Amino acid sequence: MKRALLVIAVLLLSGCSNTEPVAQKGEVISCESVTTDQTVVTGISLECVDGSAGAILESLRGPLVLNVWGSWCTSCLDEMPEFVRFYSKAKGKVQLIGVAVEEAAPANSQRFIKEHGMTWPNFYDRDNKTRGYFGMGVPVTWFIDASGKAVFKKIGVIKSADELASLTEKYLGVKI
Repeated sequence: MKRALLVIAVLLLSGCSNTEPVAQKGEVISCESVTTDQTVVTGISLECVDGSAGAILESLRGPLVLNVWGSWCTSCLDEMPEFVRFYSKAKGKVQLIGVAVEEAAPANSQRFIKEHGMTWPNFYDRDNKTRGYFGMGVPVTWFIDASGKAVFKKIGVIKSADELASLTEKYLGVKI
């Protein structure tokens, strides 16, 4: 009888265990690795979320996927796991960078990055200077080629890492 109760207790307790994988912790990454054209000296200046040297938006060179997001944006939160999955396969093949917009403080962006598994460089638009360039609303994902030309702009939520990989291959010629 005691053995039967023990077996039942173990089965009940094991049913309560969390089988979901533990979410990857993010890391605020330096922007020093972002490819830029150093001859571009004018344009929209962005800070790096980690406090390292920023970049001029127009100087960015790809192939790169640029995701415009905000920590306050529920749609951005919805798509972030797909970017995390994508980057785990794309790292070293294509750059992924983020631009946090309309944030009250860099600390909000840093917290979002850490809590949602982001491990790629992110810029911070302190003064909302990019609004005229990116437009209103987030999320928006840009695909930028080696010459710095925006070859495609996806407005709205990325639904899957496969969608990102497909768009990257189609517009940047990089197979993930």
